[in-house]
Amino acid sequence: MKDYQPTPDLLQDRVILVTGAGSGIGRAVARRLAGHGATVILLDRAIRMLEQVYDEIEQAGGPRPAIYPMNLEGATPKDYADLAQVLDTEFGRLDGLLHNAALFEGLTPIFNYDIELWYRILQVNLNAPFLLTQAALGLLNRSADASVVFTTDRVGDEGQAYWGAYAVAKGGAQTLMKLLASELETNTPIRVNSIDPGRVRTELSLRAYPGRNPAEWARPEDILAVYLYLLGPDSKGVTGQTFCAQD
Repeated sequence: MKDYQPTPDLLQDRVILVTGAGSGIGRAVARRLAGHGATVILLDRAIRMLEQVYDEIEQAGGPRPAIYPMNLEGATPKDYADLAQVLDTEFGRLDGLLHNAALFEGLTPIFNYDIELWYRILQVNLNAPFLLTQAALGLLNRSADASVVFTTDRVGDEGQAYWGAYAVAKGGAQTLMKLLASELETNTPIRVNSIDPGRVRTELSLRAYPGRNPAEWARPEDILAVYLYLLGPDSKGVTGQTFCAQD
């Protein structure tokens, strides 16, 4: 997948929503999507960071993006319905949805796990992707070729010690991806897959491995080929699969 060569206009006229777009992988993906012609909807809780990404996309000559500030940790079902209504009014459809936002506060044994933190992490990493996908299905169905991409992590499959609610949420989101792919495979234009980005120079990795040298990990900009592939037309017909960005 590293050798995948997208065409310059791969995503021309596509409307793609990226959560966690203010920093890290989300920021890098949003910029690259716009560079290939997509109109990107930037969703994150930090308006200032979203504005920076917005400016970077415009300065690079990409289609004018849209900003939608939203705190997934406290968002209600009505907030997601309101988002879908705004997207319907402004764009009329959605061609891509990338669930990239994540919350992780560090490694903790279950015996010592803070209950409120458990709820918060499940809310951002599992409940939010469910609520957002459910709210957006009508818009995705209006696309001729729609793609939903979840972000997974091997710690969710392995049940790795001390990863707590984050691992549980990632395992649940992976099951949700497969369930949705199975449900939507027939009679809809929507395909659903997931990406494991691996260890990347992000805030999450730094919190998980504070003693490691970040130079050992890939930059967000170096793992984007699989995102372009799955959010573009070349992956049409591919659904229910998990891709490792650094394979």
